[in-house]
Amino acid sequence: MASKNQNKPPSSPSHSKYSVDDVSVDKRRRIGNTRMPPNSGTRVQSRQAFSVVNGAKIHLRPAGHLAIGSDSGVTEFTREDVEALLIEKLRIKNKFNYKEKSEQMAEYIKRLKQCIKWFQQCEGNYVTEQEKLKNLLELAEKKCNDMELLMKAKEDELNSIIMELRKNLEALQGKFSKEELNKLEALDSLAKEKDSRLAAERLNASLSEELKRSQEDNASNVQKASQDEAMKQKEALGSEVTCLRGELQQVRDDRDRQLLQVQALSAEVVKYKECTGKSIAELDSLTTKTNELESTCLSQSEQIRRLHEQLAFAEKKLKLSDISAMETRSEFEEQKTIINQLQNRLADAESKIVEGEQLRKKLHNTILELKGNIRVFCRVRPILSDDGVGTDTKVVSFPTSAEAQGRGIDLTQNGQKLSFTFDKVFMPDASQEDVFVEISQLVQSALDGYKVCIFAYGQTGSGKTYTMMGKPAPPDQKGLIPRSLEQVFETRQILQAQGWKYEMQVSMLEIYNETIRDLLAPNRSGFDASRAENAGKQYSIKHDANGNTYVSDLTIVDVHSSKEVSYLLDRAAQSRSVGKTQMNEQSSRSHFVFTLRITGFNESTDQQVQGVLNLIDLAGSERLSKSGSTGDRLKETQAINKSLSSLSDVIFALAKKEEHVPYRNSKLTYLLQPCLGGDSKTLMFVNVSPDPSSVGESLCSLRFAARVNACEIGVPRRQTNLRSLDSRLSIG
Repeated sequence: MASKNQNKPPSSPSHSKYSVDDVSVDKRRRIGNTRMPPNSGTRVQSRQAFSVVNGAKIHLRPAGHLAIGSDSGVTEFTREDVEALLIEKLRIKNKFNYKEKSEQMAEYIKRLKQCIKWFQQCEGNYVTEQEKLKNLLELAEKKCNDMELLMKAKEDELNSIIMELRKNLEALQGKFSKEELNKLEALDSLAKEKDSRLAAERLNASLSEELKRSQEDNASNVQKASQDEAMKQKEALGSEVTCLRGELQQVRDDRDRQLLQVQALSAEVVKYKECTGKSIAELDSLTTKTNELESTCLSQSEQIRRLHEQLAFAEKKLKLSDISAMETRSEFEEQKTIINQLQNRLADAESKIVEGEQLRKKLHNTILELKGNIRVFCRVRPILSDDGVGTDTKVVSFPTSAEAQGRGIDLTQNGQKLSFTFDKVFMPDASQEDVFVEISQLVQSALDGYKVCIFAYGQTGSGKTYTMMGKPAPPDQKGLIPRSLEQVFETRQILQAQGWKYEMQVSMLEIYNETIRDLLAPNRSGFDASRAENAGKQYSIKHDANGNTYVSDLTIVDVHSSKEVSYLLDRAAQSRSVGKTQMNEQSSRSHFVFTLRITGFNESTDQQVQGVLNLIDLAGSERLSKSGSTGDRLKETQAINKSLSSLSDVIFALAKKEEHVPYRNSKLTYLLQPCLGGDSKTLMFVNVSPDPSSVGESLCSLRFAARVNACEIGVPRRQTNLRSLDSRLSIG
C-alpha cells in the first residue's frame, strides 16, 4: 500500500519555499521590533536633549529628567547667559570690602557650578544613551544570527528524516510486492496439484473398473490364455498405480510444503501490513509536523521581515542620532573649554577668597593687638526643653547683614531690640570644633612665648563649663581646655624636628567664697576634704616686677602628655565646688583657674621662650530671687556676685582709663590683673542663655562684654632669652 506522500519530492534548502536569507532578514526585523519599544522613552528624551542643546537653551529640571536641576528650582541658561557669565566682572564700590566681594564671588561660583553640573550630567546621559543603542543593535544582530542557524539546522534535520522515511517506504513496498507474487504462485501451484490429484483418482477408478471387466471377460472367455496377459497387465497396472501413488504422495508433500510456505508468507504479510500501518501513521504525523513547521517558518519569516524593517528604521534613527551626537559633541567640546575656563576662574576665585579671609583675620588680629583690646567671643547655647515654658517669645536673634553676620547679636526686651557686635558670635548650632578653630591660633601663641588668658563669663546655666570643659564622651563634645592641651602637645612634637625642647607644668585652683583652694593638693577626695584642708592653709597672690603672678604653696605638676593632663583635670573636677540651685542642677560655685606654663629652648638658635596659658571657668552670676539659694548656697551666691561685681568695677575703671584700678577688691580681679591690665593676649567668652525668663541677666552679660571689648590693655609682649626659671608657677 503506497503512502499519499510517496510521490512528493524531498525538500532541500535550495528548493525550500523560504530561503535562509529571507528567514534571517525577517528574523532581524522581528528582533528589532521586540527590542526597540522598551527604550522608546529613552529615544524621546535623547531627541529632546539634542534639540535643547542645539537650540543653545539649557533647562535645569528636577531630578528624574535628563536635565539636572538645582534644589532652588528651574534655572535657564542661554548662550548669551553663558558668555555673559564668562565675561562678568565683580562690581564692588569699595575694593577693600572683602565681605561684599566674597558674597558676590560666592553667588558667581554658585551659578558656575550649576552650569558645570548640568553639562557634566548631560554628557553622561548622552554617552549612556549611545551605549544603550549600540548594545541593543548588537543584541538584535546576535539573536537574528542564532535564529538563522537554528532554522537552518531544523530544516536540514526535517529533510533528512523525510528522505529516510521515503526510502524505507519504497523498500517496504518492493518487498510487499514480491511477497504478493510468491503468494499467487503458491496458490496456482496448489490449484494445479488439486487438479492432478483429481485426475489421478479418476484414472485409478477407471483402471479398477476396466480391470474388473477384464477379469470378468478373461474369466468368461479365455481364463487361462489371458491369465498371463492379465497378470502382466495387473503388474503393469500395479506398477503404474505405485508410480501414481508415489507421484500422489510427492504432490501431497509438495502441497503441505506449499501450505506451510503460504502460512509463513501470510504471517509475514500480516506483519508487513502492521509495519506499513505504523509507518503510514508515523508518516502522517511527520507530515503534520512538517506542515506545522512550514507554517511556523512562514510566520517567523514574516516576523523576520518586520524585524528587518524595524532594524532598518532603527539604523536610520541611529545615523540621525550619530549626526546629532556629533553636533552635540562639537558643542560639548566648546562648552568643555568654557567649563575649564570657568573652573580655572573658580579655583582662582576660591583661592583669593581663602587668601582674603586669612588676610582679614590676620589684619583683624593685628589691629586688636595694636589696640590692646580684650577680644570677646559670644556663644548662645541651644534652647532646652524647660526654657521659656508657656511662651513662644524669641528673645535672641542674629542679624543677616554682610557687616554684622557672624559678629552681631540682637536681644529683645519688652519689645525693644538691642544690638551688640563682638569679634565673633557663635549661634546655638555651632559645635565645639567650630569654637576651638577660632581660638587655636591664640593657643599657639603660648608656645611662641606669649601670655594667653581665655575665660568664660555668663549667668548660671548659660554653658560656660560646657564651653571650657565639655563632656568626656563622645569625643566631639570635648571643650576648649582638652582641645587646647591636645594642640599644645601635638605642636610640641612637630617643633621637636626644628630643635625645640619644651617643659610643661600644670596647676589648678579655685576661688571659693574669696578663698583660694588647691585642686591638685595631695590626699584630697572631694569638697569636704578640700574645705577641711584649706581651713588651715592660706594661699597668697604675689606679683613681681616682670608682671608675673605667683600663688604661694600651690601644687605644681610636671606633665609630658595630654593624657596626664586629662587625668589631672578629672581629679580637679572631683574636688571642685558644685551645688544644686533652681537655675542649674550642677552649678559651679567657684571660679576655676587652669594654668599651663610652657618653657622652650632651641639648642640650634640658643633661643629660650616662656609662655603661659590660663584657661578660666568663672562661676555664674545669678539673682537670689531666681536661684532660691539659702544657707551655704546663699553665702556662695553673695561671694560670686561680689567677685563678678569687682570684675565689673575693674572693667569700668579700665574703660574710663582711671589712674586707680581696684584690682585688690577681689581675689579674682587680683589674680587676673596681668590678663586685664598687662601684656597678655586675653579672650573672653560671654555665654548667653536664650531662655526668655533670663533676658535680664543676658542683657547684663552682653553689656558687660561690650565694655570688656572696648577696654584697651597693654600690647602683648613675647618673653624670650630667659636664662633662669623660677620653680614657682606664674599664672600670668
